[in-house]
Amino acid sequence: MGISQYDPGALGRPAWNAGKQVSVKKPLKQRQIWAVRFFLDREGRMRDRALFYLAIDSKLRGC
Repeated sequence: MGISQYDPGALGRPAWNAGKQVSVKKPLKQRQIWAVRFFLDREGRMRDRALFYLAIDSKLRGC
């Protein structure tokens, strides 16, 4: 088995977040949610819209 090209430790370079303080992302605002919905409706991307609704629903339920 060889060395993975996607493993930063194997390539000898530090991880992208080494020395950085990484925190939780801020929640989406109501305006941003409606903008995503409008874009997905306009483009006719029903599958992506359904997945977006599923993600929002899961987040609200605390899953």
